[in-house]
Amino acid sequence: MPDVIGYARVSTAEQDLEVQRRRLRDEAGAIRVFEDVASGKSFDRPGLAALLDYARPGDLACVVRLDRLGRSLRELLVTVEGFKARGLGFRSLEERLDTVSASGELVFHVFGAIAHFERRLIVERTRDGVAAARARGKRPGRPPLDEEKLQAALTLIRSGLSPSAAARQIGLGRSTLYRELALMPDTPQPTP
Repeated sequence: MPDVIGYARVSTAEQDLEVQRRRLRDEAGAIRVFEDVASGKSFDRPGLAALLDYARPGDLACVVRLDRLGRSLRELLVTVEGFKARGLGFRSLEERLDTVSASGELVFHVFGAIAHFERRLIVERTRDGVAAARARGKRPGRPPLDEEKLQAALTLIRSGLSPSAAARQIGLGRSTLYRELALMPDTPQPTP
């Protein structure tokens, strides 16, 4: 009989893991619960890594809600595919999703198709937006650097002004000026 292994996560230390722990033990029958206190943005999750080290093929990784496992649909899909590659099943209590069953796996594949569709839509919209901007005579991307401003800034720097002060005086972005200075091998590189 496979073991159910729980995973609980909260974003900050002020939040409490006890509700997740209790649901994973009482509702899912988890024999052990691994925990992380980490933002969903963080990919460094020692509790999840420990769960993966502990689990055996055939076990079932379980969470209370999908958002405890991944912040985005894409991240969630990658994580669950990682479970599958290790021979683990996956269950989410709140969404009543279980990849061990045929219907649960189908739902998860539908999620994957939706995520792929969303990525394709974003690419198409971006491409259409760039084409529309070009049709209106706009040039997408960073505007070309004004060579006169750059030369004026270089003159100020050679006369002893700091690059930050020169950029401010000429009306150039400080990071733009530093980037241009880094591209000029014959120009002495100032310290920021």
